[in-house]
Amino acid sequence: MTIDWTPLRTIFENNQRFVLSSHARPDADALGSELAVAGMLESMGKSVRIVNPSAMPDSLTFLDPGGRIMKIGEGITPDEIADTDVHIVLDTSAWVQLGKVGSVLKTTTATKVVIDHHVSSDNLGAIEFKDTKAEATGAMVFRMAEALDYPITRDMAVALFAAITTDTGWFRFPSTTSDTMRIAGRLIDAGARPAVIYQLLYERFSATRIKLVGRALTDMQLVCEGRLAYTVVTQADFKATGAKPVETEDIVNECLRIEGTQAAFIAIEQQNGNIKYSFRSRTNLNVAAVAEQFGGGGHKQASGAILPGPLAEAQEKVLAAFKTVLADG
Repeated sequence: MTIDWTPLRTIFENNQRFVLSSHARPDADALGSELAVAGMLESMGKSVRIVNPSAMPDSLTFLDPGGRIMKIGEGITPDEIADTDVHIVLDTSAWVQLGKVGSVLKTTTATKVVIDHHVSSDNLGAIEFKDTKAEATGAMVFRMAEALDYPITRDMAVALFAAITTDTGWFRFPSTTSDTMRIAGRLIDAGARPAVIYQLLYERFSATRIKLVGRALTDMQLVCEGRLAYTVVTQADFKATGAKPVETEDIVNECLRIEGTQAAFIAIEQQNGNIKYSFRSRTNLNVAAVAEQFGGGGHKQASGAILPGPLAEAQEKVLAAFKTVLADG
């Protein structure tokens, strides 16, 4: 899909103060996209603040060595966020993912912009630049920079390379195209070092995470004649291993490595009793449709939702939904 980015150039040129935000529990695509857009705006002499509904995970702090990305309520108030000319939301257009930042967006008089590649969407009252076929929001940001002739610095290249590689599973997912690889090449030319970025992303796990993964995979279940794999991480697992909730990232993908599986999910018990789900598929099975049944969303092959506990009741609902989807598929 080709996007006309010209209206965004006008917004950039005609305004001075910008706030950039993304979803709760931001991943590398969210953070990398924010940092790259911030770099572009600051090269034009604009004032930029990056404020998210939750803190960035420790594993991704290498993207922001200066610690400029803020969490709402910590060092910046909602009123200060609202006092801007333009508020840009990247990598989401769902109210449920914006938390307290969403409350600001509902009342601000600033121009609102969305840059996103997710299928699930709400009307944020924003000027939208969306491409649900895009492999990553980071790839959209690169194409925007290319279309508007904005230079890519080394720091921006690192941020966008991390954004794209994580959202494409290091170029394994079906969303990867020849243009994805072209963009990756351009980012390498601009200073991104794949070996270093891979090491920073995937080879710095804590011992507590490895122990948690071991428990989760030991408890993994196969149902629907081996087409669905799932596992559970409880508060007891966190206590036993010393792992943090953020260290559950990507465990669900391990379940999908089993031959014959078409889908996988992980259920993570939260401190407040809710159950956070991550859904994955490696076929044309639409797990976003499953997530949307429970107020969640995402991509066709990667989505999520949060259900109220207790765990047993949530599991019964999710398993029933998957069995229906697998039967129809």
